[in-house]
Formats: sequence, C-alpha cells, structure tokens
Amino acid sequence: MTRRVWLAVLLFLALGAGGGWWWTMRRPIPITWQGYAEADFVKIGPTQQGLLTAVLVSRGDQVQAGTVLFTQDDADDRAARDQAAQMLAQAEETLGNLQQGGKPTEIAQAEANLADARAVLARATADLARGEAQLPMGGVSRQTVDQLRAERLSAQAKVEAAVAALTQARAPMGREGEILAQRASVAAARATLGMAEWRLAQRRVVAPVDGRVADVMARAGETMAAGAPVVSLLPPGNIFVRFFVPEALFATIHLNDQVALSCDGCPPDLPARISFISPQAEYTPPLIYSESSKAKLVFIVEARPAREQAVRLNPGEPVEVRPVHAPSS
Repeated sequence: MTRRVWLAVLLFLALGAGGGWWWTMRRPIPITWQGYAEADFVKIGPTQQGLLTAVLVSRGDQVQAGTVLFTQDDADDRAARDQAAQMLAQAEETLGNLQQGGKPTEIAQAEANLADARAVLARATADLARGEAQLPMGGVSRQTVDQLRAERLSAQAKVEAAVAALTQARAPMGREGEILAQRASVAAARATLGMAEWRLAQRRVVAPVDGRVADVMARAGETMAAGAPVVSLLPPGNIFVRFFVPEALFATIHLNDQVALSCDGCPPDLPARISFISPQAEYTPPLIYSESSKAKLVFIVEARPAREQAVRLNPGEPVEVRPVHAPSS
C-alpha cells in the first residue's frame, strides 16, 4: 500500500514537472486581426454640363494616364472658340494699325518736301550773305537786304514745318492712350480665347492616373451635370486593408508599424505599413469573425501595402493581419 502511494506521488510530481515545462516552453498564441481589403476610388466626371457622345472604356479595362475615357458634345464650345479667335485677330489688327505710321507714299512725299525746303533755305542763306557783303559798298539797298533776311526766315520756318510733317508721318497713327487701351483689349481677347480653348479641351476627359476601370456609371446619350461621376477608376496604390484591433492591444500599434497580411491567393506575409489609426473606439462589427466577445471595443486601423503588391488584393476580400513584432499579451 505504501509503495502504491509513493508511485502515485512520483507520477503526480512527474506530471506536474512536465506540465510546468510545457507551460514555460509553449509558444504564445499568434495574434491576428480580422479585416477586409478596401479601396479609394477615383470618380471621374465632366467639369461642365453636357451630352455624353461616347464612353470609350468598360469595366475591368486597364488604362494609362492620359487615356480618353469619355467625350461630350462640343459644338457650342467649338463655336465659342472660333468666335474668340476672330475677336483676338480683330483686336490685334486694330492695335497694329494704331502702332503703324503713315503710308510709305505719304512718308516719301514728306521727305521730298523737307529736301525742297532745305534747298530753298540754303539759297536764301547764300543770297542774304551776298547782300550783306555788298551793302557797305552800296551795291544793294538796305531794303533789298531786309527782303533777303525775311526770305531766309521764311525758308527756315518751312524747313521746320517739313521736319514736323515728316515726324508726324513716321509716328504711330494712334495716341499713346489709345494704344495702351487697345493693348488691354488684345490681352482680354487673348484670355477669352484661352478660356474657350480650355472649355473645348474639357469635352475630352482623360484618365488622371494609371489604373483599372472599376465601374462605368453612365452611357452615351445621357446628359451629365458638372462633376457627376461617369467612370470610377481604381489606381493600384489606392488599395489598402482596414482591420480592427481590440482595445487591449490598441497601445501596442503605431503609425508606420509594419504588419503582415494573409489572404487567399496572396503571397505569405504580404508586408504593409499602418497608415491610419482611428482615435475613437467602436463595437466589433457583427460581420467580423472573432472568437472573443462582440461586446468588446475595437479601433479601426488601416494599412497600405506597397503599390506593386496592392494589386494582389481585391476590394471586399477578407484579410488577416498579423503584427510583425507581436505585442506581448
């Protein structure tokens, strides 16, 4: 009987030692958080109201930045562009006329008149010099010398008048104020043309970034309001994972912490970095699988994988998230 008791005690001690060793050496239960793949879609619409004439993409198409997605009727904008171009041309022509001088024939005539006036002045100057030289010797009368002086003054005045006429012929036709006002009109017409060309260009809407066409919300023949989405585009870098962290582990996560993602078809331990942590707690969503009580509070956290890895995820796909450096429980 005593032997059996000792055997029982030894067996109990052995079981206790084995249990203690197992408890000490056991691996901690890996921490995983449940979540889903989400996406920030780029919804593209026209900048102005108009009739859709063509939608050139379909769901699932891969498009490059600059690819034409859809077009609108541009008859009105094309006419406005042509009208603005004509108004600019007219304003520039008016400015050119104001800045030009007289006609070439008018300038040539003024130059000839100036040359004739200078010749008359030279002759009158020479006649006056001879008369003044002969006056002391009595060769001419004082009345004659006075007449020669008057003729020279008249010739000098005609030269000055001819110079003024030539300057006027070469000067711009418009006054300085008129030219400045017309330059402002040209600038306004040029701005109007630029706006008309911009509005016309907006009738061909292109993809702003590379991506996949997630949805097409309108068809040719529909009249779209400005800003109403026609195409929903999903750039690869806009896919992220939204998951839920229990309140007890909230203090163990930080922005830019690295996590590992697991999903069907994903490479093992797909890396991502935490990009958003909600500042407010909420109750566990009912569709999230969790073995813990649904009454526990959780925090919404978002993580973004690298652009080249994000394309492996599909919005709505369940994803498991594991911290790379597991927090202590």
